[in-house]
Amino acid sequence: MNTSNTFLYRKHFITLLAIALLSSCSSMESLRFWDNDEIDLDEPRPLVSFTNKLELNQNWNIKFDGENSLGNFIPAFSGDNLFASDSSGNIKSIEILSGKVIWETETNFLSSGIAAGFGILVISDVDGNVIALDQKDGTQLWAANVKGEVLSAAAIDAKYIIVKTGSGDLIALDKNSGETKWSYRSKLPTLTIRGSSSPVIFENEIYATFDSGRLGVFQIDSGFPVWDGAISYVSGASELENIIDADSNPVIDSGLVFTTNYQGNLNIFDIAQKRSVWTAEVSSFYSPVVLRGVMGVVESNSNIKSFSMKSFEESWSTDEYSNRVLSNPISFNGYIVVGDFEGYIHLIDPLNGKTVSRKKISKKPIKSLISRSNNFYVIDQGFSLYSISI
Repeated sequence: MNTSNTFLYRKHFITLLAIALLSSCSSMESLRFWDNDEIDLDEPRPLVSFTNKLELNQNWNIKFDGENSLGNFIPAFSGDNLFASDSSGNIKSIEILSGKVIWETETNFLSSGIAAGFGILVISDVDGNVIALDQKDGTQLWAANVKGEVLSAAAIDAKYIIVKTGSGDLIALDKNSGETKWSYRSKLPTLTIRGSSSPVIFENEIYATFDSGRLGVFQIDSGFPVWDGAISYVSGASELENIIDADSNPVIDSGLVFTTNYQGNLNIFDIAQKRSVWTAEVSSFYSPVVLRGVMGVVESNSNIKSFSMKSFEESWSTDEYSNRVLSNPISFNGYIVVGDFEGYIHLIDPLNGKTVSRKKISKKPIKSLISRSNNFYVIDQGFSLYSISI
């Protein structure tokens, strides 16, 4: 690894540690590089050579503005259009196939990415305003202040818009007017990492994870808590060791809810039983991916683990990407896809953990990925948006 990359990586680590100590909630790529109270600045694992079995093709690239430090600016989709925003307040409607910009508008500095659904777009600015826009042309429909910074994308229902603030408030707004219908305040720990998970709407209930390391389920019409459960419990001797933020979105599949948290667990809850049915000690900032009969998770140190969906026994694990500050994993065409701090995209076979394809698409760290139909989309730290296909 060359000297400049080493410097950038160490600078990145120091910045993340400072954010954890000074801020309030999370999405940092990697924080725990220590053990037994001693700092361990291990270098990122050098990439291992392999035979490329698939070709990754870049379809188009659009540059936005600002610094995507948290990786929480993820695009949204509706029909044949993609909607994307940046921290400077630029918003674009983009034709998925061609990358052609259909319309664009500017607003105040934004705190998180964009959500789309039921004919509207929802964004959140740094002053705590939740703003609804018309998908057709980007005109503003209404704005409502929720008295807190929203660091994750909203969830949109036919009647409600659900947002979660960095201070732990879960709020339901009327979709047509922005009027607050109900709110729920979670207990915020003394020390958290900056970032937040998005709420998920499923069968008229809202599933949300909180910085206390808990999953909560709420009635969408009233906000009444239906049930909740601990993803993990604090067990450390210091406040730093007791950070158990759950900044990954819950994943709902086949009657189960898959959750992770930092310095905590990979925990599976059964919706019918309203309780945890399986857990493993895994520290992660990201939601697990479920595909081809396995469940894969990227750990906070960028190691990757896979578990059988039948037995929940560990299938394989790899430290091939250790300390490479991996992005969130996604499922695409039957593969696990991740990005790293050097701008590489990696395709991994979920059945054996072997890398089958790799491509460097950016000079900056890859911050987030999202898949849609025949393409997946990559956002780097410099707010470049890439459309990639196989």
